[in-house]
Amino acid sequence: MAASGWKGRILSLFDYKTEKYIVAKNKKVGILYRLFQLSIIGYIIGWVFLTRKGYQEKDEAIQSTVITKLKGVSVTNTSASGVLVWGPEDYVIPPQGEAVLFVVTNFLETPNQKLGYCAESTKVLDGLCHKDEDCIEGKLVKAGHGIRSGRCIRSDENSNGTCEIFAWCPVERRFKPQSALLANAENFTIYIKNFIKFPKFKFSKSNILETTNVSYLTCRYDEKLHPYCPIFRLGDITTRAGHNFNDMATFGGSIGIQIQWECDLDKGYSECHPQYEFSRQDIATSNKTIAMGFNFRHTRYYKNAAGESYRSLFKVYGVRFNIMVNGRAGMFNIVPTAISVGSGLALMGVGIFFCDMILLYIMKNGTAYRERKFEGSQQTSAEGNHEKSCLAS
Repeated sequence: MAASGWKGRILSLFDYKTEKYIVAKNKKVGILYRLFQLSIIGYIIGWVFLTRKGYQEKDEAIQSTVITKLKGVSVTNTSASGVLVWGPEDYVIPPQGEAVLFVVTNFLETPNQKLGYCAESTKVLDGLCHKDEDCIEGKLVKAGHGIRSGRCIRSDENSNGTCEIFAWCPVERRFKPQSALLANAENFTIYIKNFIKFPKFKFSKSNILETTNVSYLTCRYDEKLHPYCPIFRLGDITTRAGHNFNDMATFGGSIGIQIQWECDLDKGYSECHPQYEFSRQDIATSNKTIAMGFNFRHTRYYKNAAGESYRSLFKVYGVRFNIMVNGRAGMFNIVPTAISVGSGLALMGVGIFFCDMILLYIMKNGTAYRERKFEGSQQTSAEGNHEKSCLAS
């Protein structure tokens, strides 16, 4: 008896059990269920497949190389420097053509500095003094230009003075520029070469049109007329970023150039295009703040006929360009397609569960539906009670 019981349980593992369906003649629940089904189908087709392309395998590990080159000439004429002609080798820092570069648009020069003794700037608070004891010899001036000599230089006994320092003299002249010296820098052009690769699909491309026509590189980028032109006018870049170039040229700024590659490889090689976006990065809002602008200092060293070293100090203002590349490629694959379809079918089951809850616990005739719904469970229970009564007899 026990052996036959175990044998029956083992053989029952190979039985196929199917669900029992009950047709509920309830129009309200039926309409609700069909609406839920249509919503799920619309979600799968519209969002999962058409918008998100859930049938594709994705590759977001883009490999990118950026090479830049600037062109343009400007002329400046100042009392300190005289007449100067600025070419790309002068106003582009660094000159190697990288993804981050700085274009000089304005500068302040302190020429012919030599090592020696001179008065500290009156704008350096730690360098102010009234007597020699305020200038301890050998002590550095905080945020200053050199080392104190021990002397306080004053124009008269009743006024404050500044400490004498050993430094590159004369010290830097500090004043705010009134206008950009390289005013026509907005007409400079930047040539951006971008090479990208999606290693998963062994796909590579460039933002430069594949052509042997030399005149192609005389173009200027325009999102409608010349979307595949890699040459950008600096004034147009700042305009697309929502700012005026001349306003930025005086005190400098930072511009981000975003190159976005969204490649649907199912459509072919020619349908993979770069999309450009431009934004200003040195300000968080449209309001002006003390943090806006961009500048730094650099020097040029010389030697005279007597072998003495001297230098010219430049405080340069300009626009810093940061070129960033992002991208994503997709191609049909059966695995993500099956996952997307399976998740949609699973959502269909949620609709069935939801409608069952309404019929069982919300509708007035829920008791009758429960009797039909759980008929199998009740029948099994009745059969078990009959077997127990037979054994007892």
